[in-house]
Amino acid sequence: MPTAVVDGIPTRYEVTGSGPPLLMFSPGGFDSSLEGWRTVGVHRRLRLLDHLTEEFTCVTFDRRESGRSGGRLERLSWAHYVRQGVGLLDHLGIERAHLMGGCVGCSTAAALAVAHPERVLSMVLYSPAGGVKYRMKQHERFARHLAYADEHSLEQVVTLARTSDAGFTKDPRVGPWAQVIRTSPEFADAYARSDSGRYRATVTGTARLLFDRDTVPGPEPEDLLRLDVPALIVPGQDTSHAPSAARYLQECLPDNEYWDVPVAEQTEESAPARVLEFLAGVRQ
Repeated sequence: MPTAVVDGIPTRYEVTGSGPPLLMFSPGGFDSSLEGWRTVGVHRRLRLLDHLTEEFTCVTFDRRESGRSGGRLERLSWAHYVRQGVGLLDHLGIERAHLMGGCVGCSTAAALAVAHPERVLSMVLYSPAGGVKYRMKQHERFARHLAYADEHSLEQVVTLARTSDAGFTKDPRVGPWAQVIRTSPEFADAYARSDSGRYRATVTGTARLLFDRDTVPGPEPEDLLRLDVPALIVPGQDTSHAPSAARYLQECLPDNEYWDVPVAEQTEESAPARVLEFLAGVRQ
C-alpha cells in the first residue's frame, strides 16, 4: 500500500472505489488501522467499506501510531489526528470530502469538521466512542502502562512490545507507541533512552487531553453547536460506545439525522443502505 509523509510522519493509506471522496477514520482505538473497517466490532459484519466503494472513492488509512503508520513521542491531542487527516487530503489533491468515523474515529471526524468546515461535505458518525465507563477505561489503560514502565523501565517496554503483537488496547503495558517501536528501530532506540520524568508527563498529559469528559471526546460542545455540516449519527450500545454518546452528538450538531436503530438490528442489508441514503441526500 502507498505511504504519504503527513506532518512529518509516514502514513499508510489505501484508495478504493470511485465517485465522490470519502475520508474514513478507522475504528479500533489506539489500534486504528485501515483493516479495522473489516475486522473490528460491528464493522466486521456490516461490511460498510465493501458497499461504500461501489459509489464513493474511499480513503482509508492507519492512524498515526497505529498499523504501519509512523509516530512521534509527544503529548497526543485530537489536533494531531486532525492534521493527519487534512494532510492526507492535501496529499491526494482532495479539496472537499465526506467524512466517516467509526468508534473513536468519530471524534477525529468531528474535530476535523470543526477545525476545517470548508473541507467537509458531510459526516457519518458510526457508533461513536464515549461514555462514563469509556473515559474510566481509557484512564485506567494509561495508568497500567505507566505502572509497568515505572517498575520495569522503558527499555523493558520496548522488549515487551517487540515480543508481542498486541496493541495498547489489548495490552496496556506496551503503551500507545507500541506499533512504532515494532516498525522503527530508530524510534525504539530513542524511546528506550527517554527521560522517565518527561515520559510520564507526556503520557499523563495525553490521557488528560484526549479523554477529558464523560461523553464523546474531541471538539468542544460549543463548537459543535455552531457547525453547519450535515451529519448522520448511528448509536452504539456497549461500555465503549454508550448510547448517551450518540445522543450527545445529536444534541450538539444542528444539522443531523439520528438513525435510532439498536445495534442488533444494524445489519449488512440495512446499515450500508442507510449510510448511502444519507450521503446521496447531501448537496455536493
